[in-house]
Amino acid sequence: MSDNQHPVGAPDQDGIPAGPLRRGWTTGSCAAAAAKAAYAALLTGEFPDPVEIPLPRGGRAGFSLAETRLEDDRASAGIVKDAGDDPDVTHGALVIATIRALPAGSGLRFKAGAGVGTVTRPGLALPPGEPAINPVPRAMISAALAEVSDGALDLEVEIAIPGGEKLAERTLNGRLGIIGGLSVLGTTGIVIPFSCSAWIHSIHRGIDVARATGLAHVAGSTGSTSEAAVKALYELPDPALLEMGDFVGGMLKYLKAHPVDRVTIAGGIGKMAKLGQGLLDLHSKRGSVDLDHLAQLAVNVGGSTALADRIKTANVAAEAFTLATGEGVDLGKAIAEAALTTAAKAVAGAPIQLDVVVFDRQGRLVGRAG
Repeated sequence: MSDNQHPVGAPDQDGIPAGPLRRGWTTGSCAAAAAKAAYAALLTGEFPDPVEIPLPRGGRAGFSLAETRLEDDRASAGIVKDAGDDPDVTHGALVIATIRALPAGSGLRFKAGAGVGTVTRPGLALPPGEPAINPVPRAMISAALAEVSDGALDLEVEIAIPGGEKLAERTLNGRLGIIGGLSVLGTTGIVIPFSCSAWIHSIHRGIDVARATGLAHVAGSTGSTSEAAVKALYELPDPALLEMGDFVGGMLKYLKAHPVDRVTIAGGIGKMAKLGQGLLDLHSKRGSVDLDHLAQLAVNVGGSTALADRIKTANVAAEAFTLATGEGVDLGKAIAEAALTTAAKAVAGAPIQLDVVVFDRQGRLVGRAG
């Protein structure tokens, strides 16, 4: 079976709807399959190709091997990751597992090879010093190896992703304190195309790291401009910066259950206007800026009826802001206050001090509340 098909014999009991977009495989699935192939070769001298593994939620997946290597005391197998139609930075990366036998009683030991990171900060699912091979992929690797031998698994499992250190620059690993490369991830073994779950997972792990390292102030931003601006405004360290993107609701709901003393929400005029309307998912598919709402905000802070009428026919929120500024109306503050009201409802009851800062496209502060 090829890597880009549905799991072998797997019904859709995994709860994942099959759509027009092609599903793919996580780095955890690739690592587990490569490890199984390498271990089989170490025991028998033959690499199974394709190699099948069980998936965490049932069903099986098959993978073709891209490279193999067998030596006296170890064996390696590599699989090219196919993330389907998901814009995954690791799509096309080679995932290599090298298996080496250890003395009896050693158990299963994981090692970060080239391109796989190491955890350096507390607050993640793994303690500092451990290779960034997450718990579910570790369990998948163990289950796949167990299919090869019923005996004790006294093995060293090294996972490498050549070029992973460079690819990791396009992820949040550095901010989370994972250095030297990528993380081996996956909870179902399957990549759902264009899923927001990985992004929200990264936000949550960022909050965990901030809490574990004792940071009392974190800032969630909608993009790179607002992130750079809020970092400079409050002189925040990188671990305090949460790249929330459109998922302000996902961030705030997690913070309500895992509070930090102070939380700043930073974003551009349009995104913060939508938050002020009551939207917690700021993606364009979830809703657009309500110009009538902006017009009313302008009136509330002293704008004229004529200004309100012009705002209602503006093309975008930035134009509405420019119109208000031209009449000396502080629409930025009104937007920030409305956004703060929405955010405060999302964390109601939690011991969190909230503030909202609004920046223009040049990173200039144009609104503040809280």
